Amino acid sequence: MDFMGDRATLLETGRFVQRQAENAAVADNSTGATGATAAGGPTESADAETEARHRRAADGGDVASMSVLGALLLRRGDLDAAEKYLRAATAEGDRAAANNLGVLLHQRGYTDEAAGWWRVAAVAGSAAAAHALGRHYREQGDEPAAEYWLRQSAEQGHALGAYALADLLEHRSDVGSERWLRAAAEQGHREASYRLARALERRARQAARTGNTVRAVITGAGNGNGGGGGNRNGHANGAADGAGSGVREVPPGVDGAAADAGQSLLAEAAQWYRQAAARGHRRAALHLGAILESRGELKEAGRWYLTSAKDGEARAACALGFLLRDAGDEESAAVWWLRAAQDGDGNAANALGALHAARGEQQTAERWYRAAMDAGDVNGAYNLGLLCAAQDRTAQAEQWYRRAAYAGHREAANALAVLLLQAADPTGAEPWFSKAAEAGSVDAAFNLGILYAGRDDDRTALVWYERAAAAGHTEAALQVGIACLRDGDEQAAERHLRCAAGGGSAEAAFRLATALDARQPPQGAPALGETRPEKTECEQWYERAAEHGHRRAQVRVGMLAAGRGDMTDAARWYRAAAESGSRNGAFNLGLLLAREGSEREAALWWSRAAKAGHGRAALRLALLAARRGELAEGQRWCARAVELGPSEVSERAARLREALHQELTA
Repeated sequence: MDFMGDRATLLETGRFVQRQAENAAVADNSTGATGATAAGGPTESADAETEARHRRAADGGDVASMSVLGALLLRRGDLDAAEKYLRAATAEGDRAAANNLGVLLHQRGYTDEAAGWWRVAAVAGSAAAAHALGRHYREQGDEPAAEYWLRQSAEQGHALGAYALADLLEHRSDVGSERWLRAAAEQGHREASYRLARALERRARQAARTGNTVRAVITGAGNGNGGGGGNRNGHANGAADGAGSGVREVPPGVDGAAADAGQSLLAEAAQWYRQAAARGHRRAALHLGAILESRGELKEAGRWYLTSAKDGEARAACALGFLLRDAGDEESAAVWWLRAAQDGDGNAANALGALHAARGEQQTAERWYRAAMDAGDVNGAYNLGLLCAAQDRTAQAEQWYRRAAYAGHREAANALAVLLLQAADPTGAEPWFSKAAEAGSVDAAFNLGILYAGRDDDRTALVWYERAAAAGHTEAALQVGIACLRDGDEQAAERHLRCAAGGGSAEAAFRLATALDARQPPQGAPALGETRPEKTECEQWYERAAEHGHRRAQVRVGMLAAGRGDMTDAARWYRAAAESGSRNGAFNLGLLLAREGSEREAALWWSRAAKAGHGRAALRLALLAARRGELAEGQRWCARAVELGPSEVSERAARLREALHQELTA
């Protein structure tokens, strides 16, 4: 048959008509033109009687049966027999047969002839043929023609056409792609559902980023356990002696409208992920699990992770491992991490390394960190550096930190800089701190502030402190607050001190309380019968600092309690401060005990305070000795009080010493 001649004749006569058999015979082309297969007609499980009936009818000249039988034989792979019936049906104007004939010819490698028959069927209104033709043109690099035919298919409600059109538009960054993804997804297209969900999730994340993200960072040098593990985001965490940081994420505080929009988009994304996952899409199950986990729906999240992991998704196996570890089932977590690591998941290998490091199995930990590194996860090198640093293998730690740092790992760059700084190489450390800070390491920005402060370059130090403080670094916020106090900017100082105090800094809480205390008028003792006033905000901050072990705050809280008449509470705080080494706490505790008649114990605390340099305590001991008639002992404490001061104490101690001398020489 002359293809071009037949096609021209068929187009001219317009003999293609809609037949009942078409809906059954049109090819789905579920993998596009390249992998198209005939769809419809009798399925592979159709009995011989049905096939025989269609064969008899086809041999008798029934066009619909020719089309259905051709589709059946094409699906079975009997191309020679199928071609005979499909060509016969096509010659009689059956557009489904023309489409399936195109599929058959494409399978045989006659792509141009296949495209010709698809065009014939598409012009006659076959959505499946328009889809196949569009895919053919895209493979040929003719995107305008591809878009035209794919749009024809999509607009007729063909799910595969809508998906292929969305894919083409997305490739060109055309915003219209989402509309067609949605159209395909609504018809149950699994991959379209997944990709629509991905697009919605990206928009949700973008909406969330329009708010203010708060990140709390705990900077550490020598505060870790010697090994960093993997986490759900693929980053190492933990810290080793001498370098590294532990990072604690806290929920972002975002703008209300942005948060609502983001949550709405994320909820819709979850629905589409669920649809795709229910149809066996393993990556959709993974992402659905992640969304559910972020909502705290851990049981259902675990179920979807398990579904995805069983289908071979290594990332889901890794995530399932973390979920099990957090639930306290470390052994089961290790099983899934092992499965994921063996499938090449570097994050799971890191997690296994951290698990073995925590158990003291350093060699096994190192092996898994190396496996993570071999899998392309730069955290493996970083974690090897942490492991070596914890074992005082400084040279090896530097080697691994450098490897990770050169690969762009910002925390490795910071750790390397700390290592160099400890080796008295600030010149070598500075560029690595800078590189890490520019890459977003909050710890490195803070460490740069320390470096410049050590050089008395307070202006540059403040720039880096402010940068780290803006990212939520507690100690950096404290340093900025102190600088603002020094410059007289009390409003800015209070703002930064509140941030640092809220992040757990006892020093910031104390300084904030001091600043607030200085603003309020002095309060006299409550009148007889007057109720005790509520604690002021500054007292609450003093107490927070005191509870974190801040000695000066403990003394101050004790003084405030004494001012309220609560001597029991005052004694408790004075004692806490004194036992921590506060000379003021020891002195005040001694005063309280002396008033209660416990002079012997008071003398013990005054003695501790005087030995620590407290002049008033020395004077109290001198007076106590004088009352007891221990004149030589009194002279000795007078001399100590004169030496320590302040001036009024020195003057009183000098007069007392002279009096004691006269008494001794009388």
